[in-house]
Amino acid sequence: MALFKTRMPRGYQHSYIYIDERKEKLKKIEERAKRELGMLPKKEFNPEDIRGTFVKGTTHLKRRKESGRKPMTFGVALIIIAVLIFVWHYLQTGSFRF
Repeated sequence: MALFKTRMPRGYQHSYIYIDERKEKLKKIEERAKRELGMLPKKEFNPEDIRGTFVKGTTHLKRRKESGRKPMTFGVALIIIAVLIFVWHYLQTGSFRF
């Protein structure tokens, strides 16, 4: 039945026209190599350089970031805890009264 197996629409893939990511990556590699050889002065620490390296290193976080899923929010966690407390109370007492 097609009711339970509906096809998902094709995702939108945006490609930049004026930015060549390959050239930028090669430029960074060249700059890093020149710094290691001593041709350029040492670069000062910048927190933006290390931002996102942990996410890039793990496959499950990379997939979650690409899919756009958000982690569970605090409000959802509170609602789940409240429902579990209500169910636990009902199982203990047998009534809906608190």
